[in-house]
Amino acid sequence: MKLLRHIITIVCIVATFIATACEDPTAKANGAANQPTDVKLQLLRGTWEGFMVGAEADGKITITISGNSLHFHRDTNFWFETTFTLPTGTEPKQLRATIKDCADKKSIGEVVPAIYKIADGTLTLVPIGGGDEGTPKSLEEAKDKGLTRYELRKVQPQEKNTQPPKTK
Repeated sequence: MKLLRHIITIVCIVATFIATACEDPTAKANGAANQPTDVKLQLLRGTWEGFMVGAEADGKITITISGNSLHFHRDTNFWFETTFTLPTGTEPKQLRATIKDCADKKSIGEVVPAIYKIADGTLTLVPIGGGDEGTPKSLEEAKDKGLTRYELRKVQPQEKNTQPPKTK
């Protein structure tokens, strides 16, 4: 009888491990604490296109956000591959990007803090690093200080035509 109890216990433990094997082990540990960040991430994910305010002639800016990766691209001489975090409890909302690769290679490893806002389908992003001005209390204050500001709109991914061309 003891042997049967041990076998049943082992089977139950193994079944529990199998049932939870595909779950993210940090998901339960972080629980509700990650929900605000997850919501913020969901709003940011996707491809955004726009320009640097006041420098529209410099070219279109494209930002693609997937997971915690952010790819910033203007041209072959001005692009960045980063990972980022979203600090909680900040107003305005903040993003901290760590440069993993870039065109000039000198900026790799730098952390670039930014404030951002999403409103009416537009992402406004203001890098705030490298100066003594401190973190602006709002996008309006950032504008008054003359900080670089990007205005971008989310674009829908282009669907690929998987059907062969029609012949006459």
